Amino acid sequence: MFFLQMSGFPGSGKSTLSREIARRLDAVIVDHDVTKTALLESTSQHPLDAALAGKIAYDLDWAIVEFQLSLARNVILDSPCLYDMMIERGLTITANSGATYRYIECLVDDVDVINRRLRERDRKLSQIRSVSPENFDRTVASSKKPPNMHTLTIDTNRPLETYLLDVIAYLQAID
Repeated sequence: MFFLQMSGFPGSGKSTLSREIARRLDAVIVDHDVTKTALLESTSQHPLDAALAGKIAYDLDWAIVEFQLSLARNVILDSPCLYDMMIERGLTITANSGATYRYIECLVDDVDVINRRLRERDRKLSQIRSVSPENFDRTVASSKKPPNMHTLTIDTNRPLETYLLDVIAYLQAID
């Protein structure tokens, strides 16, 4: 059983890769955009600050992750990983559940490609429409990774089939 913490800028391919992993390895996806959008939509009559909605949505995400791991399910958390707390919580939950912790960063280093993907996708309420080069660079630079641990960084500007087998092998490797 594994817990996979996805990371990457919005539009970098996290959800596309998550869906393919889930299909091939029978994993549950906890998608932060789905949780946050549902929360924002459910409070539309009483607007909720987007930052607060994000924090509450993360609490809901983690509760679902923990529950699914308690059922011995493979779990993927599809969310940018911008806070140290994300790594700490993922490591703690996996240690408590006996799951294997894995971390994959989806990386596209071209802001024009990211903006094209953001424009072309079916956007949820919680998702951004575009990003400036400065905000893109700052956000990518501040992404968090677990220390002293083998992680996988994928150039998701390439076609999925060119890296999918490496991803599967990484998830199935025994420590």
